[in-house]
Amino acid sequence: MDIRFPFSPAEVAKVRMVQFGILSPDEIRQMSVVQIEHGETTERGKPKVGGLSDPRLGTIDRKLKCETCTASMAECPGHFGHLELAKPMFHIGFLKTVLTIMRCVCFNCSKILADENDHKFKLALRIRNPKNRLKKILDACKNKGKCEGGDEIDIPGQDTDEPVKKSRGGCGAQQPKITIEGMKMIAEYKAQRKKSDDQEQLPEPVERKQTLSAERVLGVLKRISDEDCQLLGLNPKYARPDWMILQVLPIPPPPDDLTHQLAMIIRHNENLKRQERNGSPAHIISEFAQLLQFHIATYFDNELPGLPRATQRSGRPIKSICSRLKAKEGRIRGNLMGKRVDFSARTVITPDPTINIDQLGVPWSIALNLTYPETVTPYNIERLKELVEYGPHPPPGKTGAKYIIRDDGQRLDLRYLKKSSDHHLELGYKVERHLNDGDFVLFNRQPSLHKMSIMGHRIKIMPYSTFRLNLSVTSPYNADFDGDEMNMHVPQSFETRAEVLELMMVPKCIVSPQSNRPVMGIVQDSLLGCRKITKRDTFIPKDVFMNILMWWEDFDGKVPTPAILKPEPLWTGKQVFNLIIPKPINLIRYSSWHSENERGSITPGDTMVRIEKGELLTGTLCKKTLGTSTGSLIHVIWEEVGPDAARKFLGHTQWLVNYWLLQHAFSIGIGDTIADASTMETINQTISAAKEKVKQLIRDAQEKKLEAEPGRTMMDSFENRVNQV
Repeated sequence: MDIRFPFSPAEVAKVRMVQFGILSPDEIRQMSVVQIEHGETTERGKPKVGGLSDPRLGTIDRKLKCETCTASMAECPGHFGHLELAKPMFHIGFLKTVLTIMRCVCFNCSKILADENDHKFKLALRIRNPKNRLKKILDACKNKGKCEGGDEIDIPGQDTDEPVKKSRGGCGAQQPKITIEGMKMIAEYKAQRKKSDDQEQLPEPVERKQTLSAERVLGVLKRISDEDCQLLGLNPKYARPDWMILQVLPIPPPPDDLTHQLAMIIRHNENLKRQERNGSPAHIISEFAQLLQFHIATYFDNELPGLPRATQRSGRPIKSICSRLKAKEGRIRGNLMGKRVDFSARTVITPDPTINIDQLGVPWSIALNLTYPETVTPYNIERLKELVEYGPHPPPGKTGAKYIIRDDGQRLDLRYLKKSSDHHLELGYKVERHLNDGDFVLFNRQPSLHKMSIMGHRIKIMPYSTFRLNLSVTSPYNADFDGDEMNMHVPQSFETRAEVLELMMVPKCIVSPQSNRPVMGIVQDSLLGCRKITKRDTFIPKDVFMNILMWWEDFDGKVPTPAILKPEPLWTGKQVFNLIIPKPINLIRYSSWHSENERGSITPGDTMVRIEKGELLTGTLCKKTLGTSTGSLIHVIWEEVGPDAARKFLGHTQWLVNYWLLQHAFSIGIGDTIADASTMETINQTISAAKEKVKQLIRDAQEKKLEAEPGRTMMDSFENRVNQV
């Protein structure tokens, strides 16, 4: 039985949704195994009971067992404790949300300030996204200076015709303006003037400021009803507003870097309790509370703007919970979205036009290090026995194996199995063998911007220390050979190999589904050779043509008839393409320099590419025909004959043409970059005309004849026109 997929008769349940929520104080207490009361971790060399290393939180000693689950250090996952805070404290992560809610509800009675008569409030209630709804409710409430009488419902009067206004319970209290300063919440009242007061005797309106403690804010939030929570976009079952204020702090199991910061929090918490017990003045208690608030805030986030960094004794800033999650090296980007994996390799890439587009040249050093677990069957037992005999250090030119995994799960390391009797294989065993030619791997280059940034290749073990890649495959990877590094991943099961083979192999990715065009084509030297070899005046002598045939995989011994027989047999360059274009292909395309004036089947410039039943009759091949444009020869072969035919065509084109190009070298020098006489004349005329225009503009500007453009001064217009010349 495969231990990775053990059979179970249980019905497989589907995860329908994931519900996130805030831990309530009661939940923190219920999930806790111990209340932490001391900042010290050890006492007389043993973990202190009620301290940060309490034995109930989980053992950190190999000899001891956990007092909660009685498991050893390796098996125990650790258990949370809790710390009862002397006073409620703001949670730095929820501070802005708490501020938003405080601005939406009455400071006195905790009812929402807006009512259903308010048009903005009505519109806000229609929004289903809770976060957006809270923003819109804030827009409706932020200008309310007073808690009005709630929703007033019209009830018809019994004796009179006028309806009676009935209030739904607003308290009429004046509302402060609430702001945040650092980690403090400030409520600011404006003194109200009454109309009857004497204007001269009254002083200027006074603004009364008071600092809101977390305790007072907690009182306001606790009074918010469950119905109002729903209106504000909060689900009272999972996230009540008062849970955003810390009353109980969960303590993670040791050992952890955060333990030092928690020891500081516990110490300051005890100091605050002591000051309250001793009846210290209010301002002293407030200062101690602020100190505790600072340490709790830096425990969650030690990079808060405007606050000093909490440091260890060495002066190194403490790594907070926030810094573990965010940024490049955090949990999300560093450990989940991008992680280091086994069975992978990375090295520099270099070009090799002699391998197929779906092949990958892999260095011997990598092939003899990475492994693939192959199950022993009657068909491969002899081959695997040979690999096991070679072991982890095979002779030059051979591959071996690293491990034998027996059917009971026992793993045997071949480095230490010296006796040949230990190498015994049985059906069902697994052999972790080295990589062999033809194994399927995944190849990837970052940044992975589209599907073709990771594709499947067949490996070919080669000497030296770089990955070898066919030049045509560089386009989808956006790779070049100026020092780029790429990653290789080795699939570890039949399922993954099947996915690589059927979905991700390079030939299957030649045409992109995004734009319905090939992403691979003939490039560089091969493209240049295709242009030169298909010209009308290119003829190939017998010895070169015979050598070209040796590069053709499908050569069956029959040499095509030469185009010219006397005085010596000569083949045209087009006949080389007749060998490799699949027979079902019929195509008419035009070269990129084709002129519309050229009409008829035989164009003077040989620009009409005509292929009938796989034979190139006329035309010079160029980037338009062999490149990555829609309807190119590669696109037609891929659609009409199949991905494998397109792979063979790309490979054969490079091998045959590159060999011919070796005999007919192409050179370029500085002389080729110098413009001819007619081009130089055109350039000089253009420069002279521009100089004359600028001189005329300067004269007009000096003589104040230049007409100013709308919205510009004359000099601005002059500058603009000079730039346009």
